[in-house]
Amino acid sequence: MVDLFLQGGPFMWPILFLLVFGLMVVIERIYTLTKASWASKRFVPRMTKVLKEEGVEKAIEVCEKTPGPIAEIFHAGLSKVSMGIGAVEKAIQSAGTVEMAFLEKGMIWLATVITLAPMLGFAGTVSGMIGAFNDIAAANDISPAIVASGISEALLTTIFGLTVAVPIQIAYNLFTARVDSIIVDMEENSMNLIETLSLMNQEKEKSK
Repeated sequence: MVDLFLQGGPFMWPILFLLVFGLMVVIERIYTLTKASWASKRFVPRMTKVLKEEGVEKAIEVCEKTPGPIAEIFHAGLSKVSMGIGAVEKAIQSAGTVEMAFLEKGMIWLATVITLAPMLGFAGTVSGMIGAFNDIAAANDISPAIVASGISEALLTTIFGLTVAVPIQIAYNLFTARVDSIIVDMEENSMNLIETLSLMNQEKEKSK
């Protein structure tokens, strides 16, 4: 395997760097999105129960102690309860925009790897073919042995570039779908929070 890598020529090194960098981003995205998903599933029922039974202040404390995007959104909304439901909705929308950007962080780097790896592979292909033709010109012969190294370099860089890009593309698609799912959950839970606060306000008005 090492021999094949070395036969691929100088373009194999930047492609290898892209592979390592892409895998680092993939690992970070897996950790972040998994943590956000699990935190949301455990946090929402607990926070809703505390809100109904112990009030807004206790619910805010739960949000402060819980990491993750949904807790940040709920905290922003609950902090504006005293200003009315309209202020709560605006705060949730603003916080939601920030948290969406957080969830999508790193995706641009995966897209960059997906784009650059095949391009560097094709650049290596062109370099290998140029080397093969230079060897032909120097030897004034079209013997397979003469052009073998250049063609080998051309094919190896192409396959390595594609081998890097394909799994990163799959990971990118999976992460995009996961981010969309988390965003939908955040929107649904935010609507439920607003409805819960509205009902609580109605009950307070009736009890007066």
